[in-house]
Amino acid sequence: MTQDQHHTTAGWTIDQWLAAYRDQGLAPRAALQSLRAQLNSDDAAWIYIVSAAELDKQIDALAHLGDSASLPLFGVPFAVKDNIDVAGIPTTAACPAFTYIPDIDATSVARLKQAGAIVLGKTNLDQFATGLVGTRSPYGAVPNAFNADYVSGGSSSGSATTVARGLVPFSLGTDTAGSGRVPAGFNNIVGLKPTKGRFSTSGVVPACRSLDCVSVFALTVDDAETVASVMVGFDPTDGYSRLAPAAATYFSATPRFAIPASPNWFGDTQAEAAWLETLKLMSDAGVELVTVDFAPMFALAQLLYGGPWVAERHAAIADFMQAHAADMNNVVRGIIENAVNFSATDTYRAEYRRADLAREIQLLMGDVDALLVPTSPRHPTIAEVAADPIGVNSQLGTYTNFVNLADCSALALPAVMRADGLPFGITLIAPAWQDAALAAFGKKWHSSVNLSLGATAKTTPTFAQKNTAPQGYVRLAVVGAHLTGMPLNVQLQERNALFVESSFTASNYRLYALPNTTPPKPGLIRSDAEGAQIIVELWDVPVQHFGSFVALIPAPLGIGTLSLHDGREVKGFICEGAAVNGATDITHMGGWRAYIKSLQK
Repeated sequence: MTQDQHHTTAGWTIDQWLAAYRDQGLAPRAALQSLRAQLNSDDAAWIYIVSAAELDKQIDALAHLGDSASLPLFGVPFAVKDNIDVAGIPTTAACPAFTYIPDIDATSVARLKQAGAIVLGKTNLDQFATGLVGTRSPYGAVPNAFNADYVSGGSSSGSATTVARGLVPFSLGTDTAGSGRVPAGFNNIVGLKPTKGRFSTSGVVPACRSLDCVSVFALTVDDAETVASVMVGFDPTDGYSRLAPAAATYFSATPRFAIPASPNWFGDTQAEAAWLETLKLMSDAGVELVTVDFAPMFALAQLLYGGPWVAERHAAIADFMQAHAADMNNVVRGIIENAVNFSATDTYRAEYRRADLAREIQLLMGDVDALLVPTSPRHPTIAEVAADPIGVNSQLGTYTNFVNLADCSALALPAVMRADGLPFGITLIAPAWQDAALAAFGKKWHSSVNLSLGATAKTTPTFAQKNTAPQGYVRLAVVGAHLTGMPLNVQLQERNALFVESSFTASNYRLYALPNTTPPKPGLIRSDAEGAQIIVELWDVPVQHFGSFVALIPAPLGIGTLSLHDGREVKGFICEGAAVNGATDITHMGGWRAYIKSLQK
């Protein structure tokens, strides 16, 4: 691959990398070695760039794993925050004196490698993942991808900017207080902050181990979801790993989001104007916005650094600090040394306070689909952070610090560009295990705002509904009384089913109005003779509720497999052949709604 050819990979999504391998004959070794050669060791985003030999070793392993048709991340390059272990490569946590070389990959990295992904290097961070600014590192402050005078956000600064600049399509960060969200908002990319325990944190240098999450930065929500689908899963080596208790409840067709009353913008009028513009876009998209008092969120957020959770940061590196405190960043050391101010009694009192506030927040969220917040209320310059490193950092965590303490899932999304040319991002926050619901809305939102991908010239792909149900759901075609607005649609709503789209069967079906049914119901029959395309609706039904739904279906109806006009096959309503004796053939009407309307004339 020539240098000119390399530039075509900048800003590529995962799908574009896979398509180039699969359809265009792109060779992984040539493509990835060329890309590696373009990376600059003087770039503050990188702490370590793999050598040509280290890269070749990973590419050689691909041949034993599969190909672009079988591996979801075949040959896709990614970057790893340097508090996450990659076997044989130094882990520094942005503190040279702390450096060690792990023998094995962190679980999340191992799963990505098994899916075919290729590590290009380790990225810079606020030391020991303590900070939201991206400046607390001996390897240098990481500048914003849009304006080098401004902070990139942290602590996952390098991971965010390498994605924003299109060097890699995705990267791994970590998130304890907002480190997987603030840098996404400041660099116009997606930041997926999972439910705690959804991704393993084995092989991660802890910040606050009870709160830490591995996070994903990507150019699109689709890419973030693809990466998440590889990383998700219980890990017995991680004491905080857990399995999802149930599938997500998707947002309604007209989502209801809670927004903070009278946000404090800390003097950033550009951020305030961008927020108001974003709210108008949300309203225009059919979202209902409800103003609520964020007092419990703010109170909970204060506990993270103003309470004994700083002692958890100390617990992670106590032995190292005892011998090497002088080798640490002064601001980071000062924050963690505050651990001496809290007793064990203080810790239990704070935990009780956390539980009470978290319950209050969860009850508040019961009336809405999600919280909608600015990812950060201001975007400071590097000079402003230098002048007030603690105060400015605290402001950046206004809408992030409480999220892990309250056991919530979150998704940071691009929103609009500010008048000064900087990006403005928003974050959706939902209860634990609502990750899929956030992503489903996020894909539609990101497609609608028509922004570039990160700081590249590439445009956001048009939203396209995937042809298969997400994990934990069954895609079901309904044809009659379960259609939207019809009498039995409530049975789907009660089971938190998600409307996907309207569609048609293949052209070999006939539709009948069955006699003596209450409410009136149709029978759909596959025909060996002449038939027609019949209108259906596709719904995704949670697996755990599918059995109870099927139990409500009376004879002669049942659930079988339907063929759609575009070749897809889904579960759907079928009818016993004998039941159409004495029924009215309404195939010519094309669907049940037309028949019901004809009865009303």
